[in-house]
Amino acid sequence: MNQNKLSADPLALILGVLALVIGIASCCCYGITAIVPLIMAIIGLVVANKSLKEFGENPEAFSPQSRSNVNTAKIINIIAIVINGLIVLMAAAVLIFYGTMLSSGMLDDFNDFENDDYYYDSEMESDSLNTWEDDTYEDDTYIIEEDSTEVDTNEKEFF
Repeated sequence: MNQNKLSADPLALILGVLALVIGIASCCCYGITAIVPLIMAIIGLVVANKSLKEFGENPEAFSPQSRSNVNTAKIINIIAIVINGLIVLMAAAVLIFYGTMLSSGMLDDFNDFENDDYYYDSEMESDSLNTWEDDTYEDDTYIIEEDSTEVDTNEKEFF
């Protein structure tokens, strides 16, 4: 009786262990890299399920030790999928939270910009030398009222 190994005996186990190690290490990177071990764990689970189905069709052709290894690999891959799935969901939630906070902060700054009128200063308008409000007309003569600002008389006019 020649008993062979299942086709996924080493592969599913390696994929599951790597997915766990890389997934836990991806917590240091805020979970951004957790998608790669999630894919690895899904591939390992699919390969392990195919091998277990193959064992179920012909149990005499394969060793029980190989079946035990594939069962272990299946459990490890399921754990890796759950852990990496949670890490990916938490990373997405953090990105959505910070994106919402950033966009609301930018919206608040934009609204403050519209309300503060940075480019329009009413004090500057009232201190100008020659405005239509300061001009008076008496008997067709043009008289300029005095303004509150001081004017340097040494300046050259370009009129």
